[in-house]
Amino acid sequence: MIAIIDYDAGNIKSVQNALLSLGIDNTVTSDPEVIRKADRVILPGVGAFGDAMRKLEERNLVEVIREVAQEKPFLGICLGLQLMFDSSEEAPGVKGLSLLPGRIVRIPEGGGRKIPHIGWNDLRLPKPSKLFYGIPEESYVYFVHSYYLEAENAADVAATTEYGVTIHAAVEHDNICACQFHPEKSGDIGMQILTNFATM
Repeated sequence: MIAIIDYDAGNIKSVQNALLSLGIDNTVTSDPEVIRKADRVILPGVGAFGDAMRKLEERNLVEVIREVAQEKPFLGICLGLQLMFDSSEEAPGVKGLSLLPGRIVRIPEGGGRKIPHIGWNDLRLPKPSKLFYGIPEESYVYFVHSYYLEAENAADVAATTEYGVTIHAAVEHDNICACQFHPEKSGDIGMQILTNFATM
């Protein structure tokens, strides 16, 4: 069973519906004990870094997330990815979950780029990974974001895309993985990514 962490962060229902459409057992919960007992855990999210960290703290979810991320397959999606790192320019002074080293920075203005970045971009896959097993290079996925990840360790980067800068679009480190894009809104490619996670 996959636990989808509920902290009032936006795209929770669409993630649940995607998993249900694949026949994958899941529950939406903010109960630390349910999260601990799950086989896998997803941290979704749409919104602001600082508000999201506050909500996680208010629900006593920070420590349980750090705990389960060391023990079982863990997937961050969009804001969920950003929260997994150390800090964000969106919320100076607010500490992230620090599951992996890196920081979140704003997409630079200029070059005719619209911010937030909304739309389909293709992926480069710099290393073999469980999350992207069977996914072809240059597959398109759906993004909605104004900030992006600069991972500290290049070895953690499982996918990149270009939007004025090179964006670390996904990471995988042992059992911990995350996508800046929305697999639940990325058609057949996204469904394959979620299936891959559910079988990690």
